[in-house]
Amino acid sequence: MAKYLAQIILVGVQVVGRAFARALRQEFAASQAAASAGGRSGSQSTTTSSLSGISVQEAQQILNVSTFSPEEIQKNYEHLFKVNDRSVGGSFYLQSKVVRAKERLDEELQIQPEQPKEQDSEHKPGT
Repeated sequence: MAKYLAQIILVGVQVVGRAFARALRQEFAASQAAASAGGRSGSQSTTTSSLSGISVQEAQQILNVSTFSPEEIQKNYEHLFKVNDRSVGGSFYLQSKVVRAKERLDEELQIQPEQPKEQDSEHKPGT
């Protein structure tokens, strides 16, 4: 009886061990694929900013802008910041989302002028 019980436990440990090893291999392969995909994109505009934690699309929705016009972004930012001020009954959470959205779009505005310069240097035959 003890012999059969030990065999059952041994087979159970082997099955769980194999499943765990397979899950680790899959997770490792997925993390490598994600890392290589992130390295291939090269542009931070499609990813989430590590500083603000939001995507460009989300920032545009928060500030209600469709283009990267600094004047429009600033105008909408100032309006939403004032409307959500705690002294006028606004929400600190929403106000912080507005600030993060502006930071993200400002970051994107800094990245955009650099991209055409990089593309121009790639297309020049002498460089």
